[in-house]
Amino acid sequence: MKTAFITHQNCLLHDMGSYHPESPIRLSAIQEHLEATGLLALLCVLEAEPVSREALERVHSIAHVTRIMAASPAEGLLQIDPDTAMCSHSLRAAQLAAGALVQAVDGICAGQYQRAFCAVRPPGHHAEHDTSMGFCLFNNIAVGVRHAMAAHGIERAAVVDFDVHHGNGTVDIFKDDPSVLVCSSFQHPFYPGRYADIDRPNIVNTPLPAGTNGSDFRNAVERAWTDALDAHKPQMVFVSAGFDAHRDDPLAQLNLVEEDYAWVTELCCAAADRHAQGRIVSTLEGGYDPQALARSVHAHVSVLTNT
Repeated sequence: MKTAFITHQNCLLHDMGSYHPESPIRLSAIQEHLEATGLLALLCVLEAEPVSREALERVHSIAHVTRIMAASPAEGLLQIDPDTAMCSHSLRAAQLAAGALVQAVDGICAGQYQRAFCAVRPPGHHAEHDTSMGFCLFNNIAVGVRHAMAAHGIERAAVVDFDVHHGNGTVDIFKDDPSVLVCSSFQHPFYPGRYADIDRPNIVNTPLPAGTNGSDFRNAVERAWTDALDAHKPQMVFVSAGFDAHRDDPLAQLNLVEEDYAWVTELCCAAADRHAQGRIVSTLEGGYDPQALARSVHAHVSVLTNT
C-alpha cells in the first residue's frame, strides 16, 4: 500500500518576506529532491483540500479562528507576532495545511493508504488553543488528531514531535486530555520557553542541551518514548516532523543528521505497527536549511514507505 504525499501549490504563496527562514523555498527543495531521487514516483501524490471551520474549532477557540480569518490582509504583510506574519495568501495556505491532516486521516481510515506525509506550510505545532506564534497560525497536527477522534472513532492517539523547538501548542491543546499522548524532544533552554516543564501523565517532554549529537538523541528518545507509547497503545500515530535539529540548520544548535531522522521514524513505525495497524500521519514542521531539509525529509519518507 502506497504512502500518500499531500501538498498544494498554494502553500508556496504564503510568504513572510525575503528575510524570513520559513520560506516557500522549503517546499520547493523537498519536492525537487524527491523527484530527482525517484521517491516521489513511489508515493500517492494528492492535492490538499481546505479545512472546515468546524475542524479548526475542535482545536482552537472560536475567537482565535475568527481573529486569524479577519486578520488576512488584502495586500502587504500583517505581523501576528514578532516571528509570524500573514500575506494575502497566508490564510488559504493555513487552511490547506490544516486540511491536509484531515484528508490524510480520512484516506488512512478509508484504507486508501496506510501512511501519509503532509508537505505543507505554514507549520503548526507552536499554535496554542488561543494563540498563533512561532511561524504557526493553526495547529495542523492537533486538527488531524481531533478529526480522527470525532469522525473515525479513534479513542487513543499519540503525537511524536522531534522538531528542535518544543511543541508547546500541541502540549497546550492536549495537556488535559489523557486520550492523547504527546512526546516532544527539543533543544532546551530555547524558544518558545512555554510548557517545557509541565507535569502531566500524557505529556513526555524530552529536553536536550545544545550540542546534542545523534547518539545522545537516540538514547534519550528511546528511553523516554518507547515505554510511554507502549503503555498508551495509540490507535493512530501522528508525527510533527521538524528537521531543524539537523547539524546544518541555521536556527538551532543540535547535531542530528539524516540517519537520525530515519531512526526516529523507524521508532514511530514500530510503535504504529504494534498498536495502530501501522497507521501514521506525519506533517512538516521546521527545517530551515533547504538542502538538509530535503535530504532529511527523504530519509523520513523513505522509512514511511519501507523503501
